[in-house]
Amino acid sequence: MSRIRIVGGEWRSRLIDVSTVKGLRPTPDRVRETLFNWLGQDLRGKCCLDLFAGSGALGFEAASRGADKVTMIEQDAVAFGALQSNAKTLQAARVQLVRGDALKFARSAGPSHDVVFLDPPYRAGWVEKMAPLLPGLLTEDGVVYVEAEHEIENIERLTRIKQGRAGQVYYSLFAKA
Repeated sequence: MSRIRIVGGEWRSRLIDVSTVKGLRPTPDRVRETLFNWLGQDLRGKCCLDLFAGSGALGFEAASRGADKVTMIEQDAVAFGALQSNAKTLQAARVQLVRGDALKFARSAGPSHDVVFLDPPYRAGWVEKMAPLLPGLLTEDGVVYVEAEHEIENIERLTRIKQGRAGQVYYSLFAKA
């Protein structure tokens, strides 16, 4: 097990445990700093959804910055256990953890999310599988953050408004078209 730090907000500099799960790669600090500069440091009033929570770096970062509600979806039992432990340690009352399939969850969730984080396992086609569902998850002014092993230029019914790259990581922010 390794640890990463939360880079901003209420839990700034707090460490969270990251389970050793094949393919799990927490979003690097520098990328999270950029993302939350894009989103704004204060997420009060926002409802966030982390579809492939993994380490929880994005979801806990959003909660640390005051998001009213952060729902984290994770299918892997070991990763989910680490998320539960971290949520308990942080006393993260605004975080809801759901153990399950992100695709199934996205099909049943409504358009109530201001921010959707999509950082799925690489080389499994998850961005393409999730893309048609993303606009239906968003509030009118909602945005989707996508992290992938290759550049994502287009998602149907969404417009890319920001993009970046850090080493092997490509990341973008999309809004409704």
